[in-house]
Amino acid sequence: MPTDAKFEPAALLLCVAYRNVISDANIELAHEQFVSLAGQPIDYATFCDAIAACWRDHLIREPIRLPEGALQCHWHLELTPKGVAAARAFIADMSE
Repeated sequence: MPTDAKFEPAALLLCVAYRNVISDANIELAHEQFVSLAGQPIDYATFCDAIAACWRDHLIREPIRLPEGALQCHWHLELTPKGVAAARAFIADMSE
């Protein structure tokens, strides 16, 4: 992800999730991983707002998961097919 391009937080979230796997023990650690991958300083509240917007718009799957046989939940960012299409469109716009 080029660091000179500026995206709306939700678009940045989709683009980062399209190219990377973010899976962690909780949302706080996932936020740290996201900021590292994004190369842009996105604060925790903005990250949470972007997650909520993408979830509301059915661009990501439920990020809190309880895998079969697990003793505790974990946090996983996964795009829906609609989210993949949106991420591809943002990436295409960025390369123009």
